[in-house]
Amino acid sequence: MAICCLSALNTAQAQMPGEGFKWTSDGQSFYSLENDGIYTISLKDLKSTPALALSELKDATGKSLSIRDFAFSADEKQVLIFANTRKVWRYHTRGDYWLYNIATKKLQQLGKGRPEASLMFAKFSPDGKKVAYVSDRNIYVEDVATGIIQPLTKDGTRRFINGTFDWVYEEEFGCRDGFRWSPDSKSIAFWQIDATKIRDFYMINNTDSIYSHIVPVEYPKVGQSPSACRVGVIDINTKKTTWLQVPGDAQQHYIPRMEWLPGKNELILQQLDRKQQVGKLMLAQAATGKTQTIWQERDSAWLDVKSRWDDDKISGWDWLQGGKSFLWVSEKDGWRHLYSITADGKQEKLITKGNYDVIKINRIDEANNAIYFMASPDNATQAYLYKVNLDGTGTAQRLTPADAPGTHEYQVSPNGAFAFHSMESHLKRGQSSIVSLPDHRTIRELNAGSANAGQNVSFFQVTTADGVTMDGWMVKPLNFDSTKKYPVVFYVYGEPAGTTVTDNGAAGYNRLYAGNMAKDGYIYISLDNRGTPAPKGRAWRKSIYRKVGIINARDQAMGAKEIMKWPFVDASRIAVWGWSGGGSMTLNLLFQYPEIYSTGISIAAVGNQLTYDNIYQERYMGLPQENREDFVKGSPITYAANLKGKLLYIHGTGDDNVHYQNAEMLINELIKNGKQFQMMAYPNRTHSINEGAGTTGHLSQLYTNFLKEHCPPGGR
Repeated sequence: MAICCLSALNTAQAQMPGEGFKWTSDGQSFYSLENDGIYTISLKDLKSTPALALSELKDATGKSLSIRDFAFSADEKQVLIFANTRKVWRYHTRGDYWLYNIATKKLQQLGKGRPEASLMFAKFSPDGKKVAYVSDRNIYVEDVATGIIQPLTKDGTRRFINGTFDWVYEEEFGCRDGFRWSPDSKSIAFWQIDATKIRDFYMINNTDSIYSHIVPVEYPKVGQSPSACRVGVIDINTKKTTWLQVPGDAQQHYIPRMEWLPGKNELILQQLDRKQQVGKLMLAQAATGKTQTIWQERDSAWLDVKSRWDDDKISGWDWLQGGKSFLWVSEKDGWRHLYSITADGKQEKLITKGNYDVIKINRIDEANNAIYFMASPDNATQAYLYKVNLDGTGTAQRLTPADAPGTHEYQVSPNGAFAFHSMESHLKRGQSSIVSLPDHRTIRELNAGSANAGQNVSFFQVTTADGVTMDGWMVKPLNFDSTKKYPVVFYVYGEPAGTTVTDNGAAGYNRLYAGNMAKDGYIYISLDNRGTPAPKGRAWRKSIYRKVGIINARDQAMGAKEIMKWPFVDASRIAVWGWSGGGSMTLNLLFQYPEIYSTGISIAAVGNQLTYDNIYQERYMGLPQENREDFVKGSPITYAANLKGKLLYIHGTGDDNVHYQNAEMLINELIKNGKQFQMMAYPNRTHSINEGAGTTGHLSQLYTNFLKEHCPPGGR
């Protein structure tokens, strides 16, 4: 979570603005958190005006606040300061909140009496008179003028959760902030998650005390029913809660999205069935809780939720015409397209047309009848800014200049007139500017960018014997000699959660290798197989349904076979490595295709698909109660007896995401079949294996030593 500061915008390290960046309401300026305060910066001339000095932000002991983020009230006269933060699993979403009045210069801490760093998701009411937040899984509302705090819920516990979510909703839907102010500031709608029937998975901490202690995580394994979920509306004055009457068994569906209709005492929510194949949109009356399904869609594989096309943000509803209609994304015609749907669900209109995918929505500029979005119809490894008419007329227009191939990013201002723009490719990185829209005229260059020094990266395509064409990148050795044969190291992931082949500055870079792979004499390659979320249409992405571990592994192996035919490739030195789903892929390739891969390094792998969480695994594989054989066929442990090459297996014992039990199950299977391998457990480390002094360096050296020993570098 990078912090944008004005000084950084004028250095060679310029990046896209991060959490310390907020647009002003008029879109002509932005707020920036710098070392000495929050500044208002004009887009046209980058003139900086102090909005709030950090010297004014000190706690009761006189210590300056350690600010991570901030938010202005709607009238921009008050500021919420988020400080002293803590991680909740992946992100810093818990900490202390302070309220600052710009006119009076009064600073007050919110939630006095609550435990330190226990507040989450503090938000102003629309009228700016109150702030609501979550603390210890209960919702509180605090009056700005008086400081009086009122609990709105009192039954929250570790496994009975108000206003936020359990582990799996957060991990797989991106749901974190679990409450919404009503437009009239009189009510709050919130999620309540009942995880009391979910079994805890126990992690063991052996390192922080003489006696070990248990770390429980409410974690529904695949095949287990989800946490029960319901949505309630609390009246701020009466404290009465009205529960929305969402039909169906609360433990057999999900509610990943919920928002208020603009200016109304109504809500809209999205319900997904257990398999995530049927999505229903429902309107709900806040006063009575009555619901009505207004629109639905189905997919024979799965339906994506908003976080897939909105940069991991699940909150917000893309309303149009003051709430008379809304924007929706669907793959119903085989491509990810934008539709406008009337609020009653009776009419819909296709806005984007053609054989291409919308990658991400950047801004809805209703005043100018425009939507800005990312797409790349001709090259799935790249991304460009497009504009289309909001009313569905005409065709999409590419705004990114044609002479700038690569991956572009834009943060478009609220009025659609300006954008922060960054661009990078395998040839160049760090280029950034402020541009006007829709003409894409450079207002100010922030960084001219620089060449990717020392990276001999090229992009290519390979077509397998199955007729599948995959994108790939390759880094050839320095001083490459075409008459010699070189070892190949494949970097893999290959599951629906991510791609590896993107034309950006990270292409070809191996952060784990201690040294320079190209200098040492390795060919480094990555391929994106079917099932990865590349903008290649629904059929490409969803061909993997119920075939994770099978179709993706075959594509990778068949791609490797074609590459092994290249005259400069040493077919006896083929290595593969990956992390998480890539670790699983590494194991499947070593075990299912031992004739290809002689060396593998697998990190934090799901060795048995039946150990992973229900939302992710059931989305892509179905229910094990119905098709258990697919889970078995796709799991590496099923093929462990086939290991012939050299394997290094790495896992953190404190991994709350892919549990360490995967390592022990795999180890047992390898032992049973008399297979020798190397293994490294990192005590009490999580899925990222980066906690603790020396960890990153140790992992890097371990990885590099093993690779060099068992897949020696250099041409022969």
